[in-house]
Amino acid sequence: MQIKIQDQNIFKKVMKKYSTILILLMMMLIMTILNPKFLTTNNLMNILRQQTPIAIMAFGVNLAIISGGIDISVGSVIAMAAVILAKFAKVDSSGAGYPLIVPIIASLLAGGAAGLINGVVIAYGKVPPFIATLGMMSVARGVALIISKGRPITGFSDAFNFIGGGTFLGLPFPIYILLASYLIIYAILHLTKFGTYIFAIGSSQMAAEVSGVNVKKTKVVIYVISGVFTGIAAIVLASRTLSGQPAVGEGYEMNAITAAIIGGTSFSGGIGTAFGTFIGALIMGVLTNGMTMLQIEPAMQMVVRGSVIVLAVFADQYRNNYKS
Repeated sequence: MQIKIQDQNIFKKVMKKYSTILILLMMMLIMTILNPKFLTTNNLMNILRQQTPIAIMAFGVNLAIISGGIDISVGSVIAMAAVILAKFAKVDSSGAGYPLIVPIIASLLAGGAAGLINGVVIAYGKVPPFIATLGMMSVARGVALIISKGRPITGFSDAFNFIGGGTFLGLPFPIYILLASYLIIYAILHLTKFGTYIFAIGSSQMAAEVSGVNVKKTKVVIYVISGVFTGIAAIVLASRTLSGQPAVGEGYEMNAITAAIIGGTSFSGGIGTAFGTFIGALIMGVLTNGMTMLQIEPAMQMVVRGSVIVLAVFADQYRNNYKS
């Protein structure tokens, strides 16, 4: 009897740890059965390329959620960063323009500045994260429209276009950026004291303060990181689409949040992993790509994605209730 109970506990632990991977594999199997063209190298690379901006954004949003907060401004911030970098990435008819590093730094600074404002308002202004980032959502979108005058900015150098559309050693270059972003966020979250502080704040802010954690400073840095990662995503997106568009990024914040929640991050805070978020983003990518290949109409795709968001939140609540 005791052996059976131990076996059940082991099974539950395995399922809890690898459930998202199993879901991803099952979805891929089902999509392959429905359309054999799904499991081809070109299509899989296409999924990774398309999901790279969402996954990178999700890494940053994941930190905010683990800390007990939220960042719903990233969809608009990516548009603002993309428009700002496009201004510096644009070249004239003779091919003259700023060096490649300039638009890259501009995008990172734009995202980081938005995150800094979010963090200061939340940590020192004591404004709820949802309200603060909701305000930034509107501000960033407005800035993007003002700078671009409501029109896409195009005409980049070949070097900049390579970031989102080039290949290196047989792999799309955005995949290298995605893997580098993952390694950075993994190190921050799981290998540093700062990462420990994030989990501590999400588990109990009061306990974290008593333990000597500078909660306000930590929160500010969390949102700056979220903004910087959104800036990285903007670089990839603008390069892949060959334009800085003020309307881009609508709904991206929900996709990023959903990726984190599907990956096991809890809305209650204190729980989450970098790897889980990565897998969650892939699940969203496989779902979207599969529905497109099956020629499901866009309206129905919106219904399915919305349902996935609700189910992800429901699963999060179930996990929390199960633990308690």
